[in-house]
Amino acid sequence: MNVESYENLVVWQKSMDLVIAIYTLTGKFPKEEVYGLTSQMRRAVVSIPSNIAEGSRRSSRKDFRNFLFNAYGSGAELETQIEIAKRLKFSKDLDFSKVDKLLDEVMRMLNKFTYELNK
Repeated sequence: MNVESYENLVVWQKSMDLVIAIYTLTGKFPKEEVYGLTSQMRRAVVSIPSNIAEGSRRSSRKDFRNFLFNAYGSGAELETQIEIAKRLKFSKDLDFSKVDKLLDEVMRMLNKFTYELNK
């Protein structure tokens, strides 16, 4: 199953917005976290739209679904990393509301999309 263009998928577009939001947020983390949590969060978030794009170019619904599962797994990883960052309280100036909202939206969309591909 080839999607005309993954760039037309709203879930891909929202996950790209999430990438920007995470990069912006982690840019405000302490410099000593650059090789720690910052790096981990950035890798996890980049994995989400990357898996959506790769999966959309696969030849079967099953393959696409598997890549969406991978994207969902990266989202779960990111959820945990965000929670860790909140608990570490790097700064009172950090606002997690945008990343929380976007991640929740992306996760819901991935869940629904995966379900639809199962039909």
